[in-house]
Amino acid sequence: MPTDLTGATSLQATTTATTPGRPTPLVAPTAPPLARSHGDYPVLDAAATDARFAGLTRRPLARHFGLTGLAAHHTTLAPGAASSLRHRHAHQDEFVYVLAGRPTLYAGPDDVADVAELGVRLEPGACVGFAAGDGVAHCLVNETDEDVALLEVGSRSRTEMVVYPDYDLLGDFGGPGGSFRYTHRDGTPY
Repeated sequence: MPTDLTGATSLQATTTATTPGRPTPLVAPTAPPLARSHGDYPVLDAAATDARFAGLTRRPLARHFGLTGLAAHHTTLAPGAASSLRHRHAHQDEFVYVLAGRPTLYAGPDDVADVAELGVRLEPGACVGFAAGDGVAHCLVNETDEDVALLEVGSRSRTEMVVYPDYDLLGDFGGPGGSFRYTHRDGTPY
């Protein structure tokens, strides 16, 4: 890698070979994206899923360094895209930092009468966190004409329960081999 005038190595868009004992730096917006950046929510048909998440791109960062207790993503929301369905975690902390753009945060209790009333426009440099089990369901939506870039960070837990309060939907790791699965709120499978 090239060095600057101070002798420090400059970050290039590379994920090439690493030196033993030294991690290879990664330029977040150039990390390979996930093939599918959102869940296959069984409560939405394919057209609704495509419309809501077509402009969502998640680029895993922590995996590049072999981190297993932490998830980190560089996430881009094109105009009209959402980060997820509004949800809350029972066992995982979540932190979001706005790198660019002005997303709208929808965060609040499960039983809110009008989700639209929860909307708060965030500015670049804003951050928000959600503690595991705090009962605050949340999502981000890009309601502007410019792309939004986020850094999303969360803890990892193999004992997770995700509640989607605006739908009859739960998610957990109770699927075959401990895989993530969706069920109705009463536990019956989709």
